[in-house]
Amino acid sequence: MATTATAHKTKWWSGGKSPFNIEYGKVMMWYFLMSDAFTFGAFLISYGTIRFSQNFWPDPNHVFNAFPFAGHANLPLAFVSVMTFILIISSVTMVLAVHAGHKGDKAGVTKWLLWTILGGLMFLSCQAWEWWHMITAEHATLVNGQIQLLGQTTKVNPWGAAADPALIGEALKNTDTGILAKLAYQVDHSVPVSQLATQSKESLIATISQHELKVGTPGPVAFGGFFYGITGFHGFHVFSGVVINIVMLIMTQKNVFENRGHYLMIEKAGLYWHFVDLVWVFVFLAFYLI
Repeated sequence: MATTATAHKTKWWSGGKSPFNIEYGKVMMWYFLMSDAFTFGAFLISYGTIRFSQNFWPDPNHVFNAFPFAGHANLPLAFVSVMTFILIISSVTMVLAVHAGHKGDKAGVTKWLLWTILGGLMFLSCQAWEWWHMITAEHATLVNGQIQLLGQTTKVNPWGAAADPALIGEALKNTDTGILAKLAYQVDHSVPVSQLATQSKESLIATISQHELKVGTPGPVAFGGFFYGITGFHGFHVFSGVVINIVMLIMTQKNVFENRGHYLMIEKAGLYWHFVDLVWVFVFLAFYLI
């Protein structure tokens, strides 16, 4: 009986061998990802708590309706959909890199890591443009009975509830001619701003009134802080993943994994990259869809 128990113990746990058939580094990566998931979870729960304690919140269809090189075309969520597609495709290329590593295919690992790195850089570039547009672009906002052009910062949020159409007409009469010229150009690109600026206030108001002008009221300040904080934290993870993949690419080129006889490091890097993609699904849901 004692001999059988001793043999069983030796087979499954001999003091220096894990009872689980998982490589140590991979287990540690899972521990890290689990702790990182708690951090993202805390941020998103905090965001949800603040959001649903407000009487209103910015409409994603109004906030995220811009597209590069499309002027003021109203394309709700089109650009962030492109960003999401890029990140999903980069996850596919990472899977292919890991698969190539399992087969010991150095050329395949190199190729698919390059595509994954490119996808990560493209996503970061898209996020940089989105931030730049939201911060520097001027958004029509009804403030104190007149229309102002405000940018998005953590202290100012121009995207609140839609302004009452009856109030917009009166607000246009109280608005500075320079702002009216910019508003007229936003709704009608056929005349340059310099020429519009020479027109009378009545003429500019008539031009604006012929088109749909989206004007919001100031929204909750917390929106900017949460948006830049959480999407920025995720962007930092994407940047870290790109750096990790570049390191993996260099190690692959220097035959580090060939000499070891395995590509387990590629698989660990893949776990991190897939985690970043998964987190984006929740960020996308919280900010852009709900």
